[in-house]
Order: sequence, then structure tokens, then C-alpha cells
Amino acid sequence: MAFNVAADAYARFMGRFAEPLADRFVDLVDARSGQRALDVGCGPGAVTERLSRRLGPDAVVAVDPSEPFVEAARGRCPGVDVRQGVAEALPFDDDTVDLALAQLVVHFMTDPVAGLREMARVARPGGVVAASVWDFGGGRAPLSTFWRAARDLEPGMVDESAVAGAGDGHLAGLFRQAGLHDLRSHELTVVSRYADFTEWWEPYTLGVGLVGDYIAGLEPDARRAVETRCRELLPDGPFEVTATAWTVIARA
Repeated sequence: MAFNVAADAYARFMGRFAEPLADRFVDLVDARSGQRALDVGCGPGAVTERLSRRLGPDAVVAVDPSEPFVEAARGRCPGVDVRQGVAEALPFDDDTVDLALAQLVVHFMTDPVAGLREMARVARPGGVVAASVWDFGGGRAPLSTFWRAARDLEPGMVDESAVAGAGDGHLAGLFRQAGLHDLRSHELTVVSRYADFTEWWEPYTLGVGLVGDYIAGLEPDARRAVETRCRELLPDGPFEVTATAWTVIARA
């Protein structure tokens, strides 16, 4: 999957949604001074930075499989221990954090249940394990319009609507399979404003994520057809895109 890209490309593609979502997510888990936190799949550091500001850099650790993202997070969050690694084999000791968070990551884990179990292993007994995933299944993700256009042109294609945790109740089900308890489910919604279609479309051409993989596999005519269909589905002038993430908080 195309996440071995420059951090700036990811920021332009998803940052305008991931950044405000990080504010909502960290508020929801009530991160506070005196706690120690882990950011799993930290990307360029949206959640990591907010945790560092609240808890202090020495109280935050983070991990991501993408080397460019790890370097970006280190630069953005001086003093935070940011390591390269995967959720299914976290490079941290048992019972060492009060908060283990994963924003927009579970659906990209090779084994989501194993990843959540690892988060629970690193969390202290009674500690918080929390994750958020865009509502692809309900068509409320930032990318839902793109995937609708692609399906209109290629019915039956595989998009992100069936990724792990992306349907109503699915994320909570993964938490239960991982042995977590005291689950609380929430929906977090953010809004991004665009001046025009060109501003909306340009990030889709940067080769990020499943969208990047999909576009890279299209012939030029097919790519233009998707762009045209997206243009038909969106307004010409200023418009807003609203995105909602399923969010679950549990206890280790």
C-alpha cells in the first residue's frame, strides 16, 4: 500500500481531516498530565504532537511502519521516542503506557485483532486502548465521493467500504476479539472546506494509500473518466466535505 510517500503528500491528501480529528480524539480519551501515551501508526505525527503538548515529550512514544512518516514525526515532535515498526509487533515493553491510541490505522493493520492485542499488552492494567476508523461502510469517509465515482464506472470493484472496522459496530467487534472490555463507542465528525474542485482533486494524484494504488493502476483515459465523474458529483464552487470516524475506547 502506498504509504511510503513524503509526509507532505500525506498531509495534503488526508491532513485536513486527520488534524482536526486528532484534536477530537485526544480530547475524547481525556489525555492529561502525568499519563504516558503510545501513538500507534503515528503517520507524520498529528496525534503524537497533541499528546506531546499535553503530556510532555518524555511521556509519549510512537511507532509507524513508514520511514518517511517516522522521520517527519521526529521532526515535528522533538523529544518524543518515535520508532519504525508495526502494530502487530510493537517495540515496547508490557504495561508501560496509560493510553494506547491508534487514529485511522486499524483498517490498515495486517492483522487488526493482533494489533489491538499488542496495544493492550503495552497498556497498563486498566489503561485506555482507543482507535478510530473512517466510516467507509456508511459512505461518510473523506474519500467516499471518490470511491462512489470509481464504483459508478467499475461496478463491483474493491474499494475501502469493507476494510477492517469501517462498518457500524465492526470496530467494537474487533476490540472484543482482542479481549478488551468496558467498550464505549463514539462517532467523531470533522469538516473540511474546499475553494473548488481542483483543490479537492489534486491530493488524489499524489499516490497516497489505497486511492493512490488504485489511480496508479488506471490507464490515462480511465483516470480522466474517474476525475470527470468526481467533478459531476461535487459542486463547482466552494463546498464542504464532512467526514465521520467510528471511535472505540476500551480498557486493557
